[in-house]
Amino acid sequence: MGKGQPSYTDEELVAGIRHGDERALAHLYRLHLPMVTHLVTQNSGTEDEAKDIYQEGVMVFYEKVRAGTLELSCQVKTYLYAVCRRLWLKRLAEKGRYGGRLDDHEPYLETGAEADLAEAEERDRRFALMSEALLRLGEPCRSLLEGFYLLDKNMQQLTAEHGYTNADNAKNQKYKCLVRLKKLFFAQYKEEPLP
Repeated sequence: MGKGQPSYTDEELVAGIRHGDERALAHLYRLHLPMVTHLVTQNSGTEDEAKDIYQEGVMVFYEKVRAGTLELSCQVKTYLYAVCRRLWLKRLAEKGRYGGRLDDHEPYLETGAEADLAEAEERDRRFALMSEALLRLGEPCRSLLEGFYLLDKNMQQLTAEHGYTNADNAKNQKYKCLVRLKKLFFAQYKEEPLP
């Protein structure tokens, strides 16, 4: 460890990230990147691809920790390795370069990472579908919903911006727009094949 850089146990690392300690997250980035770089570069990848994979893996870990849903049954290192390994296998398969075997230099344990990764992928898919539905919704519904839900504008602001006679009319229109958005989303969601 370099001077001035704290060393964390796995428990301290998870607690630090849970409480928003940026140093804990920075430490995590430095700590296990070499392991993932080795995994990726030894299996048809580049250092840049390794950094991308590691970034995605750390985000899965980070989101689970922040949400309080991480059930760690192994070391953080093993969990991240499992997530990154799965991400790299998927990337290789997408590129048509996966031959069915990775040269592992770490034991691959059942860590729960597979389920966490699948959950994160499904959430990303839903966000993409919702974004697409929002784009198809059209105006003024899109800007009304974005203003209320994404930009935290109140009904008085939205009434003035959209020219409604009062806040109740704006609220009623927001509700109608939300119903239309849900219909668009669920129609698309049912049509999308599962990965």
